[in-house]
Amino acid sequence: MGRLLLCAGLVLSLGACAHSPSYDPADPLEKINRPIFNFNLKADRYVLRPVAKAYVDVVPDVARLGISNFFDNLFYPTTIVNDLLQAKFVQGGQDTLRFVLNSTIGLAGFVDVATGQGLKRNDEDLGQTFGRWGVGEGWYLMIPLLGPSDNRDLIGRVGDHWTQIPTYVDSLNTWPATIAINGVDLVDSRSRLLGSDHALNEQLDQYVFIRTAYLDRRQNLVYDGNPPEEDLGFDENADDSAAPVDAKPADDGKKKKKKKKKQPAEAVPAN
Repeated sequence: MGRLLLCAGLVLSLGACAHSPSYDPADPLEKINRPIFNFNLKADRYVLRPVAKAYVDVVPDVARLGISNFFDNLFYPTTIVNDLLQAKFVQGGQDTLRFVLNSTIGLAGFVDVATGQGLKRNDEDLGQTFGRWGVGEGWYLMIPLLGPSDNRDLIGRVGDHWTQIPTYVDSLNTWPATIAINGVDLVDSRSRLLGSDHALNEQLDQYVFIRTAYLDRRQNLVYDGNPPEEDLGFDENADDSAAPVDAKPADDGKKKKKKKKKQPAEAVPAN
């Protein structure tokens, strides 16, 4: 619930900033997004990253794997619902079977038995569903504490709330339970990214790096790894070596003049 309120508040606060100067076509709110990004970096550096490192140091690998599996399974109905909304019915059936197997034989999802049975984990959400049916991503957004998003995905996050199990379980749909679930999930997710910290630290402009990585990844997910090629205005069938239609062949740089034929003199009648 806290995440939903934060997202809704951000949407309202951005409403008055629609005409901010644009530095990138996808990011007209860069002047607002950059300070939020810097805030998120500091929050990560001084709070989230140390907690995630302590979590990795204290909790054994097997236990952390089980926790990751549990959260993946807990929120997996979102994938199943969006499979159906995207008309991926075969994948939806496979994902439903995966969820059932992991929820029962896999001990509430702590053990991923479905992957061993050839049922791979898929990643679908409402933002991808919107994209699949032609809704554009809109503006790039940097959300406090939650990280990168865009208009389409922000609305999708709100909608995905209604496809999650905790929403319909009274004992899990309380403020303390919501904070605990989201907190542990956030720390677990951050712990999986500790190995990639150096890639971000090596970037001259970390903001642009994160923006590009996020937008590329989301487009990849929308098109299932086969995004359309950008139209750069080139004609693939054009032959660069061909001369223009109107061009006339050069003749050693010299223009030949046609010789006029000498007209025969008119016969003068004899007197």
